[in-house]
Amino acid sequence: MQYAWPLVADVRTVGRSRSVVRDELTSLNLSDDLIDDAVLMVSELITNAFLYGDGPYELALHVDAREIMFVVVDSSPLLPAPSPDDMSAEHGRGLRIVARLSDGFYGCHPQRYITHPDLVGKATWFALPREGTPGNVVPIRSGT
Repeated sequence: MQYAWPLVADVRTVGRSRSVVRDELTSLNLSDDLIDDAVLMVSELITNAFLYGDGPYELALHVDAREIMFVVVDSSPLLPAPSPDDMSAEHGRGLRIVARLSDGFYGCHPQRYITHPDLVGKATWFALPREGTPGNVVPIRSGT
């Protein structure tokens, strides 16, 4: 399954996006912890896109039997980079949060927009496994 939403650079968009993400993931019967982590990470990626990227913006959700993946696309060519460690800083911890909560399954690459297929932007993403969530355990068969 794949879903995509265009995003408007507005202070209310981040809150609305959190609600959409929570609703979509709740409908997939995922664990509350996974949903909470995904909502926080999406919020961080959208905020970073608005602060450091250029429009148009979009949020995409890809779901398969093994994982969920969220992608935030913007048109800036500048790649995101974690800020230096400064626990007193008001900004700069978003990518560190994403890296930690996704166990390092995050990144950035060029990608076509889903909502504007004629445009190419920068996709910042993270992925989380669906394994271990109620009703969504995927058995992995070994070669033995």
